[in-house]
Amino acid sequence: MTHTSKTIVFFGTDEFSAASLRELIAKGFTIGAVVTKPDSQKGRGRALTKSIVKQIAEANNIPVWQPLRVDALAEHIEKLTVHGNKPIGVLVSYGRIISQPIIDLFEPGIVNVHPSLLPLYRGPSPIESAILHGDTETGVTIMQLSKAMDAGPIYSQVTVPLLDIETAPELETQLAELGAQELSLTLPAIINGTVKPTPQDDSVATYCQLLTKQDSHLDTSLLTAEQAERRVRAYLAFPKSKVTVSGHQIVITKAHVTNTHASPLDIPCADGRFLSIDELIGPSGKSMNAAAFLNGYAGKNK
Repeated sequence: MTHTSKTIVFFGTDEFSAASLRELIAKGFTIGAVVTKPDSQKGRGRALTKSIVKQIAEANNIPVWQPLRVDALAEHIEKLTVHGNKPIGVLVSYGRIISQPIIDLFEPGIVNVHPSLLPLYRGPSPIESAILHGDTETGVTIMQLSKAMDAGPIYSQVTVPLLDIETAPELETQLAELGAQELSLTLPAIINGTVKPTPQDDSVATYCQLLTKQDSHLDTSLLTAEQAERRVRAYLAFPKSKVTVSGHQIVITKAHVTNTHASPLDIPCADGRFLSIDELIGPSGKSMNAAAFLNGYAGKNK
């Protein structure tokens, strides 16, 4: 068990942040409250759905705050200051900007887990970017949150090799667990003041963009076959990779690079090679392999 004199306010929303919250609970950190996004409408019935982070908090009897505006939290956070001892913030994939006045309510600020080796890939899509660029390594950074996006000083980093075969969901799961472990190891030293953060080198910083549904269109005429295959893996969860084959729009879920054109599912690319589709989501919304699509759809134009 880890014992500290600091109360933690945890900011998070999705599965990536859930890994860190579970780890902090398991290691005995004192979590005074969890901040997560308001319940959202999901599914065909548009039912209100709790975030996974809220579900974990409620299961462990941790107070949950779901502000429409983050600045509205000030009064709640101030109540956690006891005898001048401010709480510490931990933010993992919360999904909202935190203003400097809110950051200043914590001591020594807010600790952030970011899934890249900062200053590489500052921004909202670092996991996808590492796959798209064919990087040979990536990792997680434990840093101090700053007003500028992902630009705060760094407490620690952990590196993992990449084999150029990972999908974004696989890599996200790996980095979520790695980040959770590194957070729990580093946090006591941050609280005790025995580790100080090191400023990032802004001159070598790179940035990644927010992905949208418009990014789902896969134009292989602009990409090499290798780039197209990486994009299928990077965009597997969202926004996906859509092409039209034999008049049917499909979503590619698995593919490989080939030098020869042997079927309608071998898509020509900018370098003269082909993206060969192995698995896909067909027009009916059903997942299938290449053989099933060729048997049921190829040659049957709309």
